[in-house]
Amino acid sequence: MPKPKVLILCTGNSCRSHMAEGILRAAAGDLFEVFSAGSKPKGAVHPLALEALKEIGIDASHHSSDHLDIYLDQGITTVITVCGNADQACPTFPGMVNRYHWGFEDPPHAQREDESELDAFRRIRDEIKLVFEAYAAGYREAVNA
Repeated sequence: MPKPKVLILCTGNSCRSHMAEGILRAAAGDLFEVFSAGSKPKGAVHPLALEALKEIGIDASHHSSDHLDIYLDQGITTVITVCGNADQACPTFPGMVNRYHWGFEDPPHAQREDESELDAFRRIRDEIKLVFEAYAAGYREAVNA
Protein backbone atom coordinates (compact mmCIF):
# COMPACT_ATOMS: atom_id res chain seq x y z
CA MET A 1 0.00 0.00 0.00
CA PRO A 2 1.50 3.37 -0.96
CA LYS A 3 2.26 5.88 1.77
CA PRO A 4 0.05 8.98 2.01
CA LYS A 5 1.64 12.03 0.40
CA VAL A 6 1.95 15.15 2.55
CA LEU A 7 2.71 18.53 0.96
CA ILE A 8 3.83 21.37 3.21
CA LEU A 9 3.29 24.84 1.75
CA CYS A 10 4.51 28.33 2.49
CA THR A 11 4.85 31.33 0.23
CA GLY A 12 8.58 31.33 -0.54
CA ASN A 13 9.38 27.65 0.12
CA SER A 14 12.68 28.72 1.63
CA CYS A 15 12.39 28.37 5.43
CA ARG A 16 9.33 27.15 7.33
CA SER A 17 8.13 24.57 4.83
CA HIS A 18 11.62 23.07 4.54
CA MET A 19 12.06 22.87 8.29
CA ALA A 20 8.63 21.20 8.56
CA GLU A 21 9.42 18.84 5.67
CA GLY A 22 12.70 17.74 7.23
CA ILE A 23 11.22 17.33 10.69
CA LEU A 24 8.14 15.39 9.51
CA ARG A 25 10.26 13.17 7.27
CA ALA A 26 12.60 12.44 10.22
CA ALA A 27 9.67 11.72 12.56
CA ALA A 28 7.46 9.76 10.17
CA GLY A 29 9.21 9.06 6.88
CA ASP A 30 8.13 5.46 7.31
CA LEU A 31 4.47 6.60 7.31
CA PHE A 32 4.41 9.45 4.77
CA GLU A 33 6.03 10.70 1.62
CA VAL A 34 6.78 14.32 2.51
CA PHE A 35 7.27 17.25 0.12
CA SER A 36 7.32 21.04 0.37
CA ALA A 37 6.56 23.80 -2.10
CA GLY A 38 5.63 27.45 -2.32
CA SER A 39 3.04 29.66 -3.97
CA LYS A 40 5.87 32.06 -4.92
CA PRO A 41 9.06 30.04 -4.42
CA LYS A 42 12.27 31.98 -3.85
CA GLY A 43 14.31 29.38 -5.72
CA ALA A 44 16.61 28.45 -2.84
CA VAL A 45 16.48 27.17 0.71
CA HIS A 46 17.63 29.74 3.28
CA PRO A 47 21.08 28.79 4.62
CA LEU A 48 20.00 29.41 8.22
CA ALA A 49 17.08 27.00 7.80
CA LEU A 50 19.59 24.37 6.66
CA GLU A 51 21.86 25.18 9.61
CA ALA A 52 19.00 25.04 12.14
CA LEU A 53 17.97 21.62 10.81
CA LYS A 54 21.55 20.35 10.78
CA GLU A 55 21.83 21.22 14.48
CA ILE A 56 19.10 18.64 15.22
CA GLY A 57 20.58 16.00 12.92
CA ILE A 58 18.53 16.66 9.78
CA ASP A 59 20.31 17.12 6.46
CA ALA A 60 18.15 19.18 4.11
CA SER A 61 20.96 20.19 1.76
CA HIS A 62 19.26 18.25 -1.05
CA HIS A 63 15.96 20.18 -0.71
CA SER A 64 14.89 22.47 -3.53
CA SER A 65 12.53 25.43 -3.63
CA ASP A 66 9.63 24.38 -5.87
CA HIS A 67 6.30 25.78 -7.04
CA LEU A 68 3.20 24.07 -5.67
CA ASP A 69 1.86 23.51 -9.20
CA ILE A 70 4.23 20.58 -9.75
CA TYR A 71 2.32 18.66 -7.07
CA LEU A 72 -1.23 19.26 -8.33
CA ASP A 73 -1.46 15.87 -10.07
CA GLN A 74 0.83 13.89 -7.77
CA GLY A 75 -1.82 12.27 -5.56
CA ILE A 76 -1.30 14.53 -2.55
CA THR A 77 -3.55 13.39 0.31
CA THR A 78 -2.70 16.04 2.90
CA VAL A 79 -1.75 19.70 2.50
CA ILE A 80 -0.38 21.61 5.47
CA THR A 81 0.14 25.35 5.13
CA VAL A 82 2.62 26.97 7.51
CA CYS A 83 2.01 30.63 6.63
CA GLY A 84 -1.12 32.70 6.13
CA ASN A 85 -0.34 33.75 2.56
CA ALA A 86 0.08 30.16 1.42
CA ASP A 87 -3.14 29.19 3.20
CA GLN A 88 -5.03 31.84 1.21
CA ALA A 89 -3.28 30.95 -2.08
CA CYS A 90 -3.66 27.19 -1.70
CA PRO A 91 -5.51 25.68 -4.64
CA THR A 92 -7.80 22.70 -4.36
CA PHE A 93 -5.81 19.52 -4.85
CA PRO A 94 -7.53 16.72 -6.77
CA GLY A 95 -8.53 13.94 -4.39
CA MET A 96 -7.12 15.78 -1.40
CA VAL A 97 -8.49 14.37 1.80
CA ASN A 98 -6.98 16.58 4.52
CA ARG A 99 -5.98 20.21 4.79
CA TYR A 100 -4.46 21.89 7.82
CA HIS A 101 -3.14 25.36 8.54
CA TRP A 102 -0.50 25.68 11.23
CA GLY A 103 0.98 29.15 10.98
CA PHE A 104 4.49 30.04 12.13
CA GLU A 105 6.42 33.31 12.04
CA ASP A 106 8.71 33.84 9.06
CA PRO A 107 12.20 33.28 10.56
CA PRO A 108 14.06 35.99 8.57
CA HIS A 109 11.54 38.54 9.91
CA ALA A 110 11.00 37.12 13.40
CA GLN A 111 14.15 38.25 15.15
CA ARG A 112 13.41 39.57 18.63
CA GLU A 113 15.42 42.06 20.66
CA ASP A 114 18.63 40.43 21.97
CA GLU A 115 18.14 37.47 19.60
CA SER A 116 20.41 36.63 16.67
CA GLU A 117 18.90 35.75 13.31
CA LEU A 118 20.03 32.15 13.81
CA ASP A 119 18.34 32.11 17.23
CA ALA A 120 15.08 33.20 15.55
CA PHE A 121 15.43 30.26 13.15
CA ARG A 122 16.11 27.92 16.08
CA ARG A 123 13.07 29.17 18.00
CA ILE A 124 10.74 28.71 15.05
CA ARG A 125 12.36 25.36 14.18
CA ASP A 126 11.57 24.20 17.72
CA GLU A 127 7.95 25.37 17.40
CA ILE A 128 7.62 23.53 14.08
CA LYS A 129 9.26 20.45 15.58
CA LEU A 130 6.79 20.38 18.47
CA VAL A 131 3.75 20.58 16.17
CA PHE A 132 4.91 18.22 13.43
CA GLU A 133 6.26 15.58 15.82
CA ALA A 134 2.92 15.65 17.65
CA TYR A 135 1.12 15.24 14.31
CA ALA A 136 3.37 12.29 13.44
CA ALA A 137 2.85 10.68 16.85
CA GLY A 138 -0.93 11.08 16.64
CA TYR A 139 -1.02 9.61 13.14
CA ARG A 140 1.23 6.72 14.20
CA GLU A 141 -1.02 6.00 17.18
CA ALA A 142 -4.16 6.04 15.00
CA VAL A 143 -2.58 3.67 12.45
CA ASN A 144 -1.46 1.26 15.15
CA ALA A 145 -4.78 1.28 17.04
